[in-house]
Order: sequence, then structure tokens, then C-alpha cells
Amino acid sequence: MRHAIGFVLGVLLTPALVYGAAWGYAQAGQSFDGAGQEITDRTRIYGAFALLAAVGLVMGVVILARWASPLVSLLPALTLLGFTAWFLVDPGRVLDLPGEVPPAGDMDAGIRMLLGSGLYAMMGLALLMPAWAPRRWSSNRDDAADMDFYSAMERDGRHADRRMR
Repeated sequence: MRHAIGFVLGVLLTPALVYGAAWGYAQAGQSFDGAGQEITDRTRIYGAFALLAAVGLVMGVVILARWASPLVSLLPALTLLGFTAWFLVDPGRVLDLPGEVPPAGDMDAGIRMLLGSGLYAMMGLALLMPAWAPRRWSSNRDDAADMDFYSAMERDGRHADRRMR
């Protein structure tokens, strides 16, 4: 059941991360003048940075959450890495894709820029890491047993240090 819920959360999380990062990037880019070195719209840039921070926070929670099924991070990771690989093989076709999928506008430019800059590849690799931990796939996890194991290791290490002195 945990993996079924993880699958649904992964499917919902994928467009949220893609569109959230793209819209935040596009709004941030429109709210400052790089040549004049000034922020032209403070409200817009604060909102854009808040959204980008929220995307980063969600990614961090998904990566670190021990309770989450690895599918929560694996589905967005494979999607982001797949689109990046497709971009490297056939960039013209992938860059036309955002115009065909709603919503259109500023978000399309953000998706294209993040895809072309490799940021989606970086996000995909970060989200792929939790799937490598075999512990995330098992259903019978006992955190108390882990703590006992690490406590015993620490105790044994201290005893070894005393014997060496």
C-alpha cells in the first residue's frame, strides 16, 4: 500500500516540480534588469524566490523522508532525466513540447531554459538517490533497531579506543 501511495504522490509531484521551478525561474528572470543591475519588481521576485524555495524544500523532504516510498522520488527523477536525455538526442522536438502542453506563456520559456541549462538533470539526479537505498524499499523498517545498532557500534568503538590507550 505504501508503494501505491508513493506512486500516486510521484505522479502528482512530477508536474508540480517541473512547473513550479519553471514558473519561478521565468518570474524571477522578468523581475530584474541584468544590464542595469537592479530589481525592477520586488513583489514578483520575492514571490518567485519563495516558489523556488518551496520547490527545493519539497525536493529535500522527499529525498530525506524515511517514511516515503522510493517511488515518490523515483517517478519525478526518471521523468526529469528522461526529458534531459531526450533533449540531448533531439533538442528541437523537446523544446517544441512545452508549447503543446498547457499552460502556455512564461512557463514555456522557463521549462526550455531549465531543460537547456541542465537544471532538470540536476534535480533528477538528486531525486534518484533515495531509490538506491534498499532500506527505502522494505516494508518492515524498525528505526528503534537501527538506533540500537548504531548505539552498540558507538559503545564498541569507545571500548576499542580505551583498550588502545
